[in-house]
Amino acid sequence: MNALEHQLDYPFGEHLPEPAEKHEVAPGIFWIRMPLPFVLNHINLWLVRDEVEGVQGWTVIDCGVSSDEIRAHWERIFERELDGLPVLRVIVTHMHPDHVGLADWISSGGDKARWSARVWMSLGDFSFAHNMLQGTGPSNAGGDAAAAHFARHGLTDPDTIEQIRARKTYFSSLVPSLPVRYRRMRDGDAIRMGGRTWRTIAGFGHAPEHMALYCAESGVLISGDMVLPRISTNVSVFDVEPEGNPLQLYLDSLEAYLPLPENTLVLPAHGKPFRGLHTRIQQLRDHHAERLEETREACRKAPQTARDIVQVIFRREFDIHQLTFAMGEALAHLHMLWLAGELVRTYDADGVYRFAPAA
Repeated sequence: MNALEHQLDYPFGEHLPEPAEKHEVAPGIFWIRMPLPFVLNHINLWLVRDEVEGVQGWTVIDCGVSSDEIRAHWERIFERELDGLPVLRVIVTHMHPDHVGLADWISSGGDKARWSARVWMSLGDFSFAHNMLQGTGPSNAGGDAAAAHFARHGLTDPDTIEQIRARKTYFSSLVPSLPVRYRRMRDGDAIRMGGRTWRTIAGFGHAPEHMALYCAESGVLISGDMVLPRISTNVSVFDVEPEGNPLQLYLDSLEAYLPLPENTLVLPAHGKPFRGLHTRIQQLRDHHAERLEETREACRKAPQTARDIVQVIFRREFDIHQLTFAMGEALAHLHMLWLAGELVRTYDADGVYRFAPAA
């Protein structure tokens, strides 16, 4: 546990549920923890004991990636942990593969087609997920457009660029199918779930239209990826929005959580449930303020590419999966300063963007 984590309260200590078991964190709200095939090796998913239109059952919140291992874990949950009741709906906080990967499969009842549940998502994330799966737009994670995007920002090593170009099926390998119909969630919606009212809170910068859920009666926030206890949420500029300002969007989005009580039980997508919401928000603000100052200082010394800034703000080496996110995040810090008028951008003769202080 690092020094910042000591400022937070972890009410369940070091307990981590096994992948195919549920752990109650509040009345009727259960924690499931599934593995991921990345350095970030787990995701937290949530089950809420529910009733929809007079039918008793469960709401699933987020789903994990599609793999034989994760499907087998879910099948054991369906058999042992649902008290013989159906899944009534699937809520997806956002369209990243670890959250939406098995949404279509779970909503149709898994391998045995046990039920038919509606998937709830925001319009922004439902649409973007379909674009990614169908290949009708640029892929953030790989392919020709992503490789060209990162090359324009200083990632010019031929072997690395070729690896990114070859990752054309990254999204579809983890999200093989998506529901064709859904229930739309919008910011500020009131959703009855588990006999209580939950309010949706839209967040931007990490995903197109991320939806967190807050229940004042239970004092619980299902924060998805917007507020994590140990790591900072990735905010990246990708080829699909090459002049985007996701870091500003993300920092602005954190304001929506400040009216919630400090002792709210935060259920994050990664890491352990915690209390200390305002403390963590300030930690995240301070973290990005420090990275922005490091970026300013580097640009004062010499014009910088996003690849240069990766080494400045991360100071470590990455595998290809992590490197695409590190590049996107370095560019997000540069763009926040550039779009605020602190930096200027030039497209140099070598086909690479560089950033320097404005005159």
